[in-house]
Amino acid sequence: MATKDIAMHEKLEVHEVLLFKTSCVKKGTAMLELVEDKDLKKILEEDVEASTNAVKKLSKILEKA
Repeated sequence: MATKDIAMHEKLEVHEVLLFKTSCVKKGTAMLELVEDKDLKKILEEDVEASTNAVKKLSKILEKA
């Protein structure tokens, strides 16, 4: 499979999304300690997990670029 380089503006956009998702992980983790409702806590846990996975994938994209 051929690899294709991404343009500088695309790298910057990926970096911007990476920063946002990192912020989501930090905020979600902090909010988990404050939430008492089980349903809301489950939603936050799922969001933290999804955001963590996104951070890993975005980091790999930037490493390859």
